[in-house]
Amino acid sequence: MSPELEKLQRSLLVCEKSNFLNEKSRHDIHVSKHSFNYKISVLIPECGILPANISNVINSFSPYYLVRNLPVYELVEETFLETLVKKGNFYALSYNTKIDEDNSIALLSSGQLILSLDKDTYEQLGLEGQPSQYNHKKAMRFVVKLDLTDKSLTPGTKRYQRVLSSIKHRLPLRYDFLFTKYNTDEDKILSKLLSQYTYEEHKPAFSHHTLKNIPCPTLNPSDIQGKTLSCDPHHFLEWLGAVNLDISCENAADSFLSTYVCPEPKSSVNQALLCTVTGFIPPENVFLLLQELRQYFNEPKVTPWVSLTVHGFMDSPVSWGATEHGFLKGGENFYNFVFFKNQDYWLHMAVGAQDGCPP
Repeated sequence: MSPELEKLQRSLLVCEKSNFLNEKSRHDIHVSKHSFNYKISVLIPECGILPANISNVINSFSPYYLVRNLPVYELVEETFLETLVKKGNFYALSYNTKIDEDNSIALLSSGQLILSLDKDTYEQLGLEGQPSQYNHKKAMRFVVKLDLTDKSLTPGTKRYQRVLSSIKHRLPLRYDFLFTKYNTDEDKILSKLLSQYTYEEHKPAFSHHTLKNIPCPTLNPSDIQGKTLSCDPHHFLEWLGAVNLDISCENAADSFLSTYVCPEPKSSVNQALLCTVTGFIPPENVFLLLQELRQYFNEPKVTPWVSLTVHGFMDSPVSWGATEHGFLKGGENFYNFVFFKNQDYWLHMAVGAQDGCPP
């Protein structure tokens, strides 16, 4: 490898091995803390037809909304705050805003409002925040975190009025937003808000197809590090990426597009089912799919494992929980579960070199 490539910052990959039946397993916590998800990929080796129960779960995913030119202050107006935000399971993310160039806004289901702001916007708003941990020598970006469930931000308090005045009058910020809410009941307050602005309602896009005769890495539940009997995590995730992008892993002599080969140890798989869901997907929907995939091995199956990969938005101001997310070069922000027959699982969590370590 060239000296120039050696100097590039690396992404951060955290690997965890556990069993779903272990009372100390944290799989549900990891899923719930990853709030902003735009793509899910499920890979099932030795499977040609999507099981109906998995299809039903995906088809039940929550709709989401793209709201145009929405003032940020609408997220903290008293009625919206009390009847929707504080009840949880509501997510909002500014759309098409670049985390390293623009102002970026996120509202978590916990009620935390995150504003990642450039220096000029931060100074004009006059709200208390902290310099971004990804600044260079001089602070040019700041992060404001507002816990809207805190008593000091109850409508009518001085602090609440100051925050509302800042984002409504001092600097009335407006952005396109993605909204989603995890429940099946139509919320009148949300519907009323949407009716005042231009918006589009979407369902997550779902596609699946069967791959034929592909080389597949060998995985052993007890060897997550890939020391002896199994493919190591980095090479496995690289292979998963190649499969999702339909990149050949054969290194055929007549191919001028790719020299990539499947990592060792490996075996040949007659067929594999690849399912992809894209949209604005709340973690509650991801958890439902995870629970269904756990049941896949209730009946005898040929394949020893199944994979679930969840990608977060590259330009989200947070990755896990309220941990600040930085873009730098790639904006890595995803996690992957590998399910085994005995309810063991591997969990890989990846972020860019500038991000804090995943939980």
